[in-house]
Amino acid sequence: MTTTIYILSSSPGDECCKEGNFYTTYKCSPPVSGHTKAILTINNFDKGGDGGCPSECSGKYYHNSVPVVALSTGWYSKGRRFENITIHANGRSVKAMVVDECDSGRGCDSPHAYLPPCENNIVDASEAVWKALHVPKKDWGWPEIFWSE
Repeated sequence: MTTTIYILSSSPGDECCKEGNFYTTYKCSPPVSGHTKAILTINNFDKGGDGGCPSECSGKYYHNSVPVVALSTGWYSKGRRFENITIHANGRSVKAMVVDECDSGRGCDSPHAYLPPCENNIVDASEAVWKALHVPKKDWGWPEIFWSE
């Protein structure tokens, strides 16, 4: 892990890397258990969306109506976790397909849409996941959730 300054706004659209700032990078994530604690973030997996590139798992884009996620680098485990996970939040559960990595080791460049590296405990989810969990749009942000395989 690199000790650095990590500046990230919770307002959408204000998350790009800032010149001269340093960002924390991670090689691993907390251990996976039957009830792994994480932070839920939102991502647009559609063509022209947040990440810019098709999913690493399938080489495809996914419409926001499809429940898909990207996991932090350690949980993604170099692609060994291409399967469904169950996300628990707000008294509800939803199955989502893991389609990509939320890169915790790199960022601030074109392939990462100039976004900082992900933290090591992120489940980056499509709108479909948020809607299935009945999270009001005004509350979309960084809530704590649990997930399981």
